[in-house]
Amino acid sequence: MTLPPIREWWSALSLEARVDVLGESAPQLSERTREEIRTITGAVVGMKETLSDEDLEYARSETRSEIADEDSD
Repeated sequence: MTLPPIREWWSALSLEARVDVLGESAPQLSERTREEIRTITGAVVGMKETLSDEDLEYARSETRSEIADEDSD
């Protein structure tokens, strides 16, 4: 099993799942987050799937951009 590219599912994740992705368990994904990714992409996401350093950097970058966009409103 292979985790789908983060660009395919990051923007559709719930806030709770995003916090999980960037939380203490990173780069591991919780069952809840894996299930959300399955729902969004239709892919089978295995229990041992982990995020790469590049995926984590993408998630951090997107989060910073979203915060900056909200601050500028």
